Amino acid sequence: MMTQVEELKMYESFDELANDVLDLAKEILPEQMFYLSAFSDTQQFVLKLSNEKSSILIKEGMVVDLNNSVCKRIDFETNQPLIYEDVQQDCPIDEVKGLLDGVNIQSYLGIPISLTNGEKFGTLCAVNDEASLLDRKSINLLQRIVKLFSYYLELEHYVWRDMLTELYNRRYLTKYFDGQLNKTGALFFLDLDGFKKVNDTHGHDVGDLVLKEVASRLQRIVNQQEEAFAIRLGGDEFVLHFSQSATQEEWSHLANQIIEELSAWETDYHVSTSIGIVTYTRDEQTKLDTLLKQADDALYRAKSSGKRNYKFGN
Repeated sequence: MMTQVEELKMYESFDELANDVLDLAKEILPEQMFYLSAFSDTQQFVLKLSNEKSSILIKEGMVVDLNNSVCKRIDFETNQPLIYEDVQQDCPIDEVKGLLDGVNIQSYLGIPISLTNGEKFGTLCAVNDEASLLDRKSINLLQRIVKLFSYYLELEHYVWRDMLTELYNRRYLTKYFDGQLNKTGALFFLDLDGFKKVNDTHGHDVGDLVLKEVASRLQRIVNQQEEAFAIRLGGDEFVLHFSQSATQEEWSHLANQIIEELSAWETDYHVSTSIGIVTYTRDEQTKLDTLLKQADDALYRAKSSGKRNYKFGN
């Protein structure tokens, strides 16, 4: 599974803009220490600090279990900040008070950062080792900065994502692959069997629903892997990228699992998938286009042998 932090490495000017956000925040509340964080499903990543205070036990690069994070308590549904001017006086929840005491935070302001589709990104937080006055005007200004920052995140998000399915796109795969020298991995090239019939019989709106459902199932599959992500190339073509080594038997087991997962439909229409598989050990001579061509050739052989099948590339 790819994390939010790994995706951020692709973003143009992220470091520069994140630093600008923290600098502006310090102009508004100069006594506070600020940090930007990002969420995965289970963890919170401290991306950047405005400055370090030796008395506050939060460091750049920290990774926190989301269940043990005060930021998880922020109301992302209403997009409202969580405010404790004096943790000892204002915080009614002993568990939260204990978490803040554990890192020596006595005042806390957590502002949610979300995309317009509701997806959580993370937080901008202001913390101090003593009680602080957090006036409404300052908080409103910080929320406006966060809103502008979220627009930037959204633009970057869709540079690297397929608009229909929310899976990564080919641009992301190319950028990721360019940074993977001396890595071992595999590409699964998928094409849906019977998808043209769905479009012809039920229309393109139903076809789009099928593509979204396939994407959701593929995302669940890659989420179960250590380092993997799913890409929609276009149409009904998808690629799964795995950054790991495995035996041919293990890859075959995974291919069969994917075929079974994409063949179960309780609807009037049914699709399945065929898969071309290519494995590689990356060096300077390894080209992504070559690997995709080999995987596509293997996919063609899988379809020619009866569909709902897989073949390995040469």
